[in-house]
Amino acid sequence: MVIALVIVLLVFGTLAFHFLSPWYLTPLASNWGAIDSTILITFIVCGIVFVIVNLFMAWSIVRYRYDANRRSDYDPENQKLEIWLTGITTIGIAALLAPGLVVWGAFVSVPDDADQVEVVGQQWHWSFRFPGEDGEFGRIDPALISNDNPFGMDPDDPAGQDDVLVQAPTVLLPVDRPVKTVLRSKDILHNFKVANFRAKMDLLPGQTSYMWLTPTREGDYDVVCAQLCGIGHFAMRGTVRVVSQEEFDEWLANQPTFAELQAREPPDLAAGEAHYRTCVACHGADGHGNEALNAPSIAGIGAWSTERQLRNFRTGARGTHDDDVYGAQMRPFATLLADDDAIRDVAAYIETLTPARPEVTVAGDATRGQRLYRTCANCHGASGEGNEAVNGPPLAGLQDWYHLTQLENFRAGIRGRHAQDLYGNQMVDMAQMLVDERTMRDVVAYINTLRPDTLTVDGDDTDTDTTLARRAD
Repeated sequence: MVIALVIVLLVFGTLAFHFLSPWYLTPLASNWGAIDSTILITFIVCGIVFVIVNLFMAWSIVRYRYDANRRSDYDPENQKLEIWLTGITTIGIAALLAPGLVVWGAFVSVPDDADQVEVVGQQWHWSFRFPGEDGEFGRIDPALISNDNPFGMDPDDPAGQDDVLVQAPTVLLPVDRPVKTVLRSKDILHNFKVANFRAKMDLLPGQTSYMWLTPTREGDYDVVCAQLCGIGHFAMRGTVRVVSQEEFDEWLANQPTFAELQAREPPDLAAGEAHYRTCVACHGADGHGNEALNAPSIAGIGAWSTERQLRNFRTGARGTHDDDVYGAQMRPFATLLADDDAIRDVAAYIETLTPARPEVTVAGDATRGQRLYRTCANCHGASGEGNEAVNGPPLAGLQDWYHLTQLENFRAGIRGRHAQDLYGNQMVDMAQMLVDERTMRDVVAYINTLRPDTLTVDGDDTDTDTTLARRAD
């Protein structure tokens, strides 16, 4: 009786949780209401079966409970019962599968007037490509993928010269226009999913897949990867912004084409040096920084990393949090760089400066930090050299006090939580793995070892192992 009662309570508790639950599907923002209907049919069929089977089981436990004076009948061949069970099961399975097959048929039948956008996935980043005025995508070749050609575009294909390349993980789409998404992966299996669109599809390396939809509601919608694709899977996010046709056309016209990127002049180091004079007061003529001013060493940092941070400061994606005092100081200087060319010039000049050998000032257990750093190495490199392909900036050569400050800022949400700082958002999530100050200090202590054989400590050249032993807790 107790078991039967528990089963009955489980059934009614499950039903109450379903109907009273505050958790429902996100608001629909595309034409795929049929997918919601299919999900509802699945809930109804599975719910009915769940209730009937469990209540029948509870009834059977009570009705056929143990009785020493009763014997059971053995009836292995009950054709009538088998026909009923087979028929009911067939109807239930058909009710589950048939709507999904109908919707799937529509899901892969792209309208003739649909626009096109290519979605490119990689660990852990989204980028996008639009066909140019010719309406055709240019050829791509995985062998051509590099930091200078992240899409793997074939420069000899005329059809690709006007392709519009969007390397940021934010894409705009016009409202009420059907769009075909061509999906491609640069490394491993990913899945492009926008919950509000009720649309998702795998991206497979070595081939393309596709789906289509019509956005029906303006707004910003989160993109996630719905396949476990590695350590940064949960942080592989992007944004689809649905806007009016006019706003979309204006935005698309401001994105660079492949031909424009190829024709771009190399950075002007002389102009970059002139721009850098403003930076000297804090970062020093040699770019080695000044702890008293909370100015980190920037000498030798890859230009791509410096460019991104300068753009973040200019747009307000960094330095606008009320508690980011030093970031707020940096913002006015970044706004002195009038355009992207100025940013490229000064970043290229900074890259030519000789990297510093910062002092060790943060105490920590480097051995423990090495184990913790294995997660960091996926983006920042085993030697802290950085990895442009996964947008992981270099760490080696930066002051340990600066690393510690930034980790604290990421953990507290002071840095990285701005809506436009998508890579900062990834780092916020990663920083939560460092559960306390001791853990952060241990990681920073290990990063200190990712430098030349000797470090400068209190003005003396000291062997790395000796230094860490002296500084460790």
